[in-house]
Parts: sequence; structure tokens; C-alpha cells
Amino acid sequence: MWKVDVSRQADKFVKKENIKDDKLLLLMQKFINYFRGVNENIDVKKLKGKWEGYHRIRFGKIRIILKVNFEERRIYVDTIDYRGDVYK
Repeated sequence: MWKVDVSRQADKFVKKENIKDDKLLLLMQKFINYFRGVNENIDVKKLKGKWEGYHRIRFGKIRIILKVNFEERRIYVDTIDYRGDVYK
């Protein structure tokens, strides 16, 4: 069982934009399946530079920045924002 932790900023953005928790959890499940080798329709990219060690999920105009700890089976959602503002 994977555990998903969400930062305060990400939680505020989800509430402000009325994104349902089910949709976010579905994206996390697709993300986990993607790394298991299942063919999922999800856009994931490993980040570089300041965001080294993080991954990005593209969800329309929204970007989700997260860090994965495979040993502890834990996902930490660091930032959720629109594409122009998320990397600042």
C-alpha cells in the first residue's frame, strides 16, 4: 500500500481549483502503475537542476511536482500549479 502526502501549497491549490481528490488519487495510481511497467496514458518526466530527484506529471495546463520514495512506498506531492508558475 502506497502512502500519499500532500504539501500545504498543493492542498490549497486543489481546494481553490475544485479538483476532486478522486482525480488526484487516480493520477497517483496511474503514476505508480507507470513505474511498475504497466502501459498507462500519463505524461511523466524526471526533473533536473533545482528539482533533481523529483518527477512531474502533466495534467492539462496543471503540473504536479512530486517526490517518490520507493523503499518506503511513499509519494510526496510538493507543488501543484499552472505550468507557468509551478517551477518558480
